[in-house]
Order: sequence, then structure tokens, then C-alpha cells
Amino acid sequence: MRKFTAGLFMAAAMMTATVASAADPIVIKFSHVVAENTPKGQMANKFRDLIAERLAGKVKVEVYPSSQLYGDNKVLEAMLLGDVQIAAPSLSKFKKYTKKLQLFDLPFLFKDMASAEKFQNGPAGQKLLMSMKKKGVVGLGYLHNGMKQISASKPLTVPADASGLKFRIMSSDVLSAQFEAINAVPLKKPFSEVFTLLQTKAIDGQENTWSNIFSKKFFEVQEYITASDHGLLDYLVVTSADFWSSLPADVRPIVKKSMDEAIAFGNTIAAQKSTGDRKAIEASGRSKVIDLSAAQRQLWVDAMKPVWAKFEGAVGSDLLNAAIAANK
Repeated sequence: MRKFTAGLFMAAAMMTATVASAADPIVIKFSHVVAENTPKGQMANKFRDLIAERLAGKVKVEVYPSSQLYGDNKVLEAMLLGDVQIAAPSLSKFKKYTKKLQLFDLPFLFKDMASAEKFQNGPAGQKLLMSMKKKGVVGLGYLHNGMKQISASKPLTVPADASGLKFRIMSSDVLSAQFEAINAVPLKKPFSEVFTLLQTKAIDGQENTWSNIFSKKFFEVQEYITASDHGLLDYLVVTSADFWSSLPADVRPIVKKSMDEAIAFGNTIAAQKSTGDRKAIEASGRSKVIDLSAAQRQLWVDAMKPVWAKFEGAVGSDLLNAAIAANK
């Protein structure tokens, strides 16, 4: 009798555990590499809060900022293994999965952020979100950081001024070709090392957005910043195809809607920071901002534009033409 009672108790306990397990919310781990006060950090937290508001008890978002879980070089592999569900690496980090996204590294392709956003929201940009699906990666949206500027230890007004200088770049063949086109020396180094490399003069300069130059204090160890707007630094918010397809049919649209709203929120903050951080850098007096004349800027365009032809085959002429058309 005691064995029978014990058996009933164990069966009941197992059933209770099964019910509890079935009632557990779906956990979405969102891993990124920047601080919570950045546009990306605030976007991730906004997404978490919207999900908590709309899918309480069904879905829970856990945000892991500042590389607490993974850096950008490892997060995509972790996502495909199911260790995280959402990541937002820079567009330069996807070469292993598709070469088409190299489009966004091409110098002077977009005249401003409005043109970049027009392309991203258009048919060609939206199609790119699914360009890695066969390899298990699904794009959810583009998150802005901003247009890139060039900082250096000497004033740069024409391309010849950069000849022989060493510039830190992200791990991107396009960016290597960009600096080689002006006879400079590109060095692929981790973002976390840039300040020290500049401070110790191991490198002469770097390219980045106003918000990164300000938040990482690069302006304190660089005497000059050329306001070139020569390239785009954006992120792609991604998830795994397996995870995305596993979401219940009544949950997935709400998750996507919440992500769209969070990205729009983050992009608004990015635009505000781009303007505000430039002003803060100028007000500091630590770094002189150089505004190029139209003729000077055209010299940079002419010097770097041949890079387009070098990568047109990998990117696709259809995408390149669609990007060019977005400037009109």
C-alpha cells in the first residue's frame, strides 16, 4: 500500500512539473556588445519592455549588454546553436554568411542617413534581410549608428594627407580596400583596443560615427576629425531561422511588431546622438573638426569610388544600382 501511495505521489509530482514546464514562458536572450545607454542598448531594453507589456507570462526577454555573453565575432555561432536568440552585430560581421551585405561598407555609397534608410526600407533592402535564411540566419531589421567620420593625428583635407598613415578598421575587406585606395595602411583591430592604440600612437587614426568617437573618448586622443560622412555604420538585428519558425503563430507577429517599434525607437536616439555628440566634441576643444568643401569632398569620392567595382561582383549590380538610386 505504501509503495502504491508513493507511486501515486511521484506520478502526481511529475505531472505537476510537466504542467509547470509547459507554462514556462519562452525565453529570448538578446546579446549585444555595447553599453545600455547607447542607441543599441536602449533599443534592446525597449524591446524587452514591450514584450513584457504585451506577452507577459508567454515570452520573457533577457538582455545581456557589453559582451556579457558573447562578442560580435562569436554571437552568431552561439545564436545558431540556440545559446542566444537575438543579436545585433554590425553589418560588416556577416561575410561568413553572405557577401551581399558588404554593400553597406562601400565608401560614399549613401549621401546621408536618409538615403541609407530609404534603401533599407525599400524592396532591395528588405529582401536582404532574408539573404542568409538558408544558412539559418533571419534578419529582423536595420539599426542605425550613423555616418562615419575619419579622425587622425594630423589634419586630413585631401586624400593625399592620409598617405602612409595607419588606420584601425573593422574586419572588412571592403574597408581595407577603401584605405588602400588612398595609400593608407588599414589595420584590423578589435573595437575595445582602439582608444589605447590611439593613445600610444600605435595607429594614426580610425573611422567611426560621432556617437562612438564621443562615447569612447577617441576625440581626447585624436587632434583632428574630418567630417567626411564617407560610410555607413549600422547593425543588423538577427535571430535564427529555427527559433523564429518555432514561435507560436499567435506570438510571432507580436514579437516582430515589438521589434519594429524598438528599432524605430533606437534609430531616433541614434539620430539625436549623432547631432548632439558632434556638438559636444566641438565644445570640448580637444579635437578640431574639419568640414570639407564640396571640391575637397569630391577628391575623396573620386579616390575611393573605384572600390565599388572591385566588390560589385560579390554584392550584385542590382543591389548596387538600387542603393545608388536611393540617393535621388
